[in-house]
Amino acid sequence: MEALLYKPLYYRIAVGILFFNQGIIFSAWATRIPDFKNALNLTESQLGSLLFALPLGQILVMMLSGWLVAKFTSKNVIKISAFIHPAMLLLLASAGSYLQLFWSLLLFGMCANLTNISINTQSIDVERIYGRSINASFHGIWSLAGFVGGLLSMLLVAYNVSVWEHFIGVVAYIWCILFFILKYTVPTDFSPAKNDESGKTRSMFKPTPYILLLGLFTFACMSCEGSMFDWSVIYFRDVIGTPKDISRIGFASFMSAMAMGRFLADFFIEKFGRMALLRLSGTLICVGMLSAIVVPNVYAGAIGFVLVGFGVSSVVPTCYSLAGRSRRLPSGIAIAIVSTIGFFGFLLFPPIIGYIAEISSLRFSFALMGCVGIMVALMSPLLRNRIAEIEKK
Repeated sequence: MEALLYKPLYYRIAVGILFFNQGIIFSAWATRIPDFKNALNLTESQLGSLLFALPLGQILVMMLSGWLVAKFTSKNVIKISAFIHPAMLLLLASAGSYLQLFWSLLLFGMCANLTNISINTQSIDVERIYGRSINASFHGIWSLAGFVGGLLSMLLVAYNVSVWEHFIGVVAYIWCILFFILKYTVPTDFSPAKNDESGKTRSMFKPTPYILLLGLFTFACMSCEGSMFDWSVIYFRDVIGTPKDISRIGFASFMSAMAMGRFLADFFIEKFGRMALLRLSGTLICVGMLSAIVVPNVYAGAIGFVLVGFGVSSVVPTCYSLAGRSRRLPSGIAIAIVSTIGFFGFLLFPPIIGYIAEISSLRFSFALMGCVGIMVALMSPLLRNRIAEIEKK
């Protein structure tokens, strides 16, 4: 009886650790991008083209990931993908040319997506078991891991620890943790609440307008998020002019705000609702980005990136949570569709930032993300009816 009482807590802890692992893996790559740029002598436009590879890899297997999760359950997919994904860091570290790094990033993105769709499905399962909003806190754990990874990277760079040594340490840590926590993941995923009017559940190739709209919001947010991941360190180094050892302060500021915002989001949702959260998020993205652009110094830049981090923090987990409650699609497939649309933003915006920076300036490129915030704030009422229906339950 006692084991049954604590089982939801075990599920929550296990899924939280999986999100933390994903954040550590991603931050290991993201904070080392300047090292790869310098080692391979890449220009901004070349780096922009290279950054296509990771989200492209995610998109290529997105629907396959959703199908695998629906077919074999998220728990079984995690048992394989969660071990392969961190190992791809070693493939990145061994890349000695532009093309080698491109193909390594493509594989890295594929493995990342298999794990991401699985653990996001797990997070919706746990949220349904708890019967209240907790999904944003899982994404907060991911962001916290990114913040921790960013600080760790700053320390390692200061002590001249190589990329190889850094990545080997991450892989060893992840593998050790996985052996202990995988048995505590949710064994069976939830099915759609009910069918559509024809009596048949929708397929991944026939999503509802509601799912497509969630995908659009995810697209907007992940455009901003991906650009901050890939260009925040370079923005502080090249535009603001910070020394190498503190150029990652922008990334750390952004990630710490994302983590805090996601931990606060579930409380905010329970108190004020998802509509209010989406409107506030869009406003913060716009104001924060303008602050970093108009006053390009360390303090204004860090504060602006903090505001952007708060704004970006809750849009994706909110959209995933809403998608996971689809009445016509299994959670894994619904999340995969929304993620696919979102990752086109993650795919397109970082390279666009590089191309526009080459033509004009990086500051002008970052102004595009302010427009993303305006779009999120103005379009959020389109989700009003479905959000109201879910929040009444």
